[in-house]
Amino acid sequence: MPPPIQDIVEACRAVVPTPYYLIDEARLVLNLEKLAALRERTGVKSVLALKCFATWSVFDLMRPYLDGTTSSSPYEARLGAEKFGKEVHAYSVAFSQDDIRAVRPHATKIIFNSVEQLERFRCEVEGLPVGLRINPGVSHSHYDLADPARADSRLGASDPAAIAAAGDFVSGVMFHCNCENADVDSFQSILEHIAREFGSLLHRMQWVSLGGGISFTDDTYPFDRFCDTLAAFADRFGVQLYLEPGSAAVTGSGFLVTQVLDVVRNGADIAIVDASVEAHMLDCLVYRMTARVEQPVSGHHRYTVAGRSCLAGDVFGTYGFPRALRVGDLIPFADAADYTMVKKNWFNGVSMPAIVVRRLDGRIDRVKTFGYDDFVNSLS
Repeated sequence: MPPPIQDIVEACRAVVPTPYYLIDEARLVLNLEKLAALRERTGVKSVLALKCFATWSVFDLMRPYLDGTTSSSPYEARLGAEKFGKEVHAYSVAFSQDDIRAVRPHATKIIFNSVEQLERFRCEVEGLPVGLRINPGVSHSHYDLADPARADSRLGASDPAAIAAAGDFVSGVMFHCNCENADVDSFQSILEHIAREFGSLLHRMQWVSLGGGISFTDDTYPFDRFCDTLAAFADRFGVQLYLEPGSAAVTGSGFLVTQVLDVVRNGADIAIVDASVEAHMLDCLVYRMTARVEQPVSGHHRYTVAGRSCLAGDVFGTYGFPRALRVGDLIPFADAADYTMVKKNWFNGVSMPAIVVRRLDGRIDRVKTFGYDDFVNSLS
């Protein structure tokens, strides 16, 4: 088992200044091994969702376990081709003419979001496998903001007649309709709906992507049942199945390591750290979530831990610590691999966390640092 994060960050204290994102390869491999097991047992291929995690300094480790990457923009498609290799699934909610020209040299598949985009560009991507995203009208999401099948959704084609006609011009389809779905019953229900409503189309396809958002690498997830479900679906329709894991590939492997700069009292004890929720863990604000502190035990010393930006609501959460906090204490926040580094920003000009990787051999590798020049060059 990997060592406790507290031991790792204390070992880093003398050589890596805070704040920094820490990726632990030993923890990352635990997820990757499940992806490999899924492929071995079912034939299902996995392509890493770069919109969630694109820290290419660990791609050498990830590459043997995955079959490629999936992108949401030309830049991501190019990154996938240049830094990961293997398959590159190029998708966008809406391609421009320039986007198509930029994506085509890198893509091994191009997936259109609408029948209209397919009709407009299919001649320009002739020779490449082409797919269409379909909105099946059902989904699993805890948040309306992230629900692909929300009312009036723009994500995927929904007109049955147009979809059926488009089937003559595509070799595959994508159904991305899950978000943080840890319920295998819900996943099976969605898959049954897809089979029932689109079965005649699926029999004409060579491949089907079921997107991402499925928490199948969690320790409590019924992995055997998940494998059986996917294998049966692929066999029923004679298709190559793809998943697009993002969080599932990296969950539990990333941390944001911060240091207490000040402790103040204003109705509550407040510890201010050298990072920012707004700038460094944005999804916590977007989805109104409390960041999770990585510590072995909690305690009776209650503190609200807040960021250093001027945003009044720049608050990670309120926690119990085993002892009173002091200036200089390190606080590592968990779940900081997915949707963190890809969303970091320069709000307030707050120092950007470095990116640090703990390699499998225990070596600490500071792979990226950011400074004033990066801040200035991001502006005009």
